[in-house]
Amino acid sequence: MTEISKAPISRLLSEAGGERISAEAVDEMVKYTEDYVLKVGREASKLCAHAGRKTIKAEDIKLAVERLNL
Repeated sequence: MTEISKAPISRLLSEAGGERISAEAVDEMVKYTEDYVLKVGREASKLCAHAGRKTIKAEDIKLAVERLNL
């Protein structure tokens, strides 16, 4: 089961120019989106811990994305 709802992903794909989007395409994008969030979240968590904090901040997310070259 996925954590991210399919409807917003479908809307975003439509906004990106998709005239019609298959259910399989939405499912695949949900998987990639969740993988991306987990990768960034793990890196941000490491940065947060290194800074001696328990709360992940926006700066941790930004730095994590930069460090991961995403």
